[in-house]
Amino acid sequence: MKRLFRALLPLLAWPLTGAAEPMLVPDVSQREVEIRYSFSGAELLLFGAIVYPDGRAPDKPADIVVVLKGPEQSITMREKQKVAGIWVNAASARFRSAPSYYAMASSRPIDAIVDDRTAAIYELGLDKLQLSPASLNANAELERFQAGLADLRHRYGLFVERPGAVEITDGVLYQARLPLSARVIVGPYTAETFLVQDGRVVAAAVRDITIRKSGFEQFMADAASDWPFAYGMVAIIMACAMGWAAGSIARRL
Repeated sequence: MKRLFRALLPLLAWPLTGAAEPMLVPDVSQREVEIRYSFSGAELLLFGAIVYPDGRAPDKPADIVVVLKGPEQSITMREKQKVAGIWVNAASARFRSAPSYYAMASSRPIDAIVDDRTAAIYELGLDKLQLSPASLNANAELERFQAGLADLRHRYGLFVERPGAVEITDGVLYQARLPLSARVIVGPYTAETFLVQDGRVVAAAVRDITIRKSGFEQFMADAASDWPFAYGMVAIIMACAMGWAAGSIARRL
């Protein structure tokens, strides 16, 4: 009930604001996602309402873009090259702020909603991500490495684009479903919603999502972080014990 009241509070206060621009009232189906041993991925529902100053949707429908982002990482991409029949590392590029997870859904294809400049400002699309290169590669080379990173994470389900996946009902209510891969890392995530009219972002809102481990996985993560020496010794002892047990069984067979 409290969550519903917080979501409806902007609607109740709207007549008092006198604002001329529309506003968004977004929410997500889960504010916390727990990763257990059986976690095989999840699907988040991003939904909400568009509130217009006069209470009526415009004749020309607006567009909605939703973006789900994970914690940023510093990453080095390396390119393999075959030399004398052996694959070795060749060129490389380092990026300071690559999102560990990025998913975007829109009511129409992005190039039909906004121009390239606006898409770059709000990072709407995999090719518009600002990865902050830290190496002195040529522009063409950086673009190749960025495309390689996007392709690699797309194959792992960590980079997702779904044009046309946002459903808008009566020009007011919207919803979109975005998948969470089993490979997602723990940490704070953000669900951003953008309202676009005539190629211009007129409203934006953010909801925070937390992905965390729980149960035995959380205990093991805490043990590795808080007692690294003891954790390492236990791991070595367990590996030796399992090796001895496997050898013993093999000798008896």
